[in-house]
Amino acid sequence: MINVPSRVELHPLTPADEDEFCGLVRASAELYGPYMQLPASGEAFRTWMRRFDDGGNLGFLVRVRETGAAAGTVNVNSVIRGRYQGASLGYAAFAPSAGRGYMTEGVAATMRYAFTDLCLHRLEASIQPANEPSRALVKRLGFHYEGLSPAYLFINGAWRDHERWSATAPQPWTPDPSLPEV
Repeated sequence: MINVPSRVELHPLTPADEDEFCGLVRASAELYGPYMQLPASGEAFRTWMRRFDDGGNLGFLVRVRETGAAAGTVNVNSVIRGRYQGASLGYAAFAPSAGRGYMTEGVAATMRYAFTDLCLHRLEASIQPANEPSRALVKRLGFHYEGLSPAYLFINGAWRDHERWSATAPQPWTPDPSLPEV
């Protein structure tokens, strides 16, 4: 568990979270259905969890400290080292807790973890233009708009345009040892 001074905690996503996660995904389908696809069945969850096996992707549940309820999920995806030192960020609120600011706190906690513990320099979020709540979240957290990527990700049976948003580590920053010196 990664603790931060907020109303939420980050918990690494594990196979034991299957039933809770899938139930919350099914209950939240209308909330983010047009924008992303998360596993809603046990089989889909187990397949999806394999993406975290090699350490290049990290998955977390955002849990409300006071109740332990899962408010959403955040992923640090496609970690790239070397000269890039970055990753993409994915996140989704669960409907029972949506609109209460928990995901802003959860994504902020994930950013702190990525920039300090993982020593990443850059995080990117790709957001469909119509997804105003997601755009508002990254704006609150200091992400900068970088442009539109047409037909960027395949979601719900079609290639979808996405806006690219980014944030870089606050200075001073301690680089990962894999960063070349020259």
